[in-house]
Amino acid sequence: MGLKGSSLPSLLLICVTLWSEPNSALFGHANRRPNIVMVLTDDLDVLMGGLNPCCPRPAALSLRSPQFVASPLCCPSRASILTGKYPHNHHVVNNTLEGNCSSRAWQKSEEPHAFPALLKTYGGYQTFFAGKYLNQYGRADAGGVQHVPPGWSYWFALEKNSKYYNYTMSVNGKAQKHGADYSRDYLTDVLNKHWLIRQAKTPMTNSSIQFLDEAFRKRWQTLLSVDDLVEKIVKKLEAQGELDNTYIFFTSDNGYHTGQFSLPLDKRQLYEFDIKVPLMVRGPNIKPNQTSQMLVANIDLGPTILDIAGYNVNKTQMDGMSFLPIMEGRMNASGWRSDLLVEYEGEGSEVSDPACPLLGPGVSECFPDCVCEDSYNNTYACVRTVAPSADLQYCEFDDNEVFVEVYNVTADPYQLTNIAKTIDQEVLEKMNHRLMMLQSCSGQTCRTPGVYDPRYKFDPRQLFPPHSWKPSRLSQRVK
Repeated sequence: MGLKGSSLPSLLLICVTLWSEPNSALFGHANRRPNIVMVLTDDLDVLMGGLNPCCPRPAALSLRSPQFVASPLCCPSRASILTGKYPHNHHVVNNTLEGNCSSRAWQKSEEPHAFPALLKTYGGYQTFFAGKYLNQYGRADAGGVQHVPPGWSYWFALEKNSKYYNYTMSVNGKAQKHGADYSRDYLTDVLNKHWLIRQAKTPMTNSSIQFLDEAFRKRWQTLLSVDDLVEKIVKKLEAQGELDNTYIFFTSDNGYHTGQFSLPLDKRQLYEFDIKVPLMVRGPNIKPNQTSQMLVANIDLGPTILDIAGYNVNKTQMDGMSFLPIMEGRMNASGWRSDLLVEYEGEGSEVSDPACPLLGPGVSECFPDCVCEDSYNNTYACVRTVAPSADLQYCEFDDNEVFVEVYNVTADPYQLTNIAKTIDQEVLEKMNHRLMMLQSCSGQTCRTPGVYDPRYKFDPRQLFPPHSWKPSRLSQRVK
């Protein structure tokens, strides 16, 4: 989102309602399949109290679970939600058109196989979209607002990135401009760390603190409208007698930081505050007041929605898994994953920022006080492990140092101490191998047991299968 203008969360609302008979070869037989609603917020953290101001109504949803994102940035994360794939398989690496964000290549290769297209084409679902799609959506050199991705019966999409006033919407492929009238136009009605962290100014300046306080306050104010939105959806479904036959998902595309490690405002980092988001669900056969600690990722949302609709998820090439069995109490931790992949490719400017001439090129998002949030070599991949015997994060950077960060999140929940130099060498080697395997996985191979799973077996043939995307230099590193 445009941080200089605003740091407020925005909305993606997906409503999927039953329309006609499904293709029985791919969808299960059912007389009355459920409706599905997803409310996807933008940049809503779970660690810094992001839910506090908004969510007595979302909190009424039956199941609560922490969810991790495959990438802590809007476009790659949203692409993972739509496709059920890790970024190395859908190839959206950042928020730029050059990074494949809503590019023509994305439109051709991935959109036809995203879960909305499958629901509409094979499941007979009527689909509705409103809000922010992908950051570069609507660019003239990528089809403009006339492009409506396959799978949507009704399409009300924001052109480009998050704005609350003076924006353009694509209404079923036709541009609709909005101004600044609230009633009509308001859209929602540390040396042990990578150098980018070390360049932050500590302690923060008074001007930065004032900037953060104001942004934090506005984020909370905006979330009140999210609360109102969820209430309206629930009441409408209840009035129409559809609530008991509807699944409602509430989540976010990525987390956010507001001052942690002296970084002002953004996401993009490998730490919990940027990669961990809320997930709340209610629906048929989900018992109320549940909390699950199983490792769910945003790549699982697409497979889960398809599973709810009765679609055979094994027919897809998605990397994620359906967590419907978890919600219905039909699966325990021994049958689920113990780790997942987080990956990000940094963005930088080819020229120096005139406001920060001493920084030079290669960095970006350098405000306030010329503290940079991103750079070309802020490119990393992590294995995030959550198992009975380990709560661990292992990350490697694709930079000149091939810098490694490792955190024992049980003993160090705020990720203050990088234990890469002190942890057992055998653990480092196993995690390095696991990272290489996950970076080259696709579909079923992304669901193999992790290092701390009793079923884990190291198989070098899994590292670079013939169909895999070309690994980065980071992936080729051998400890």
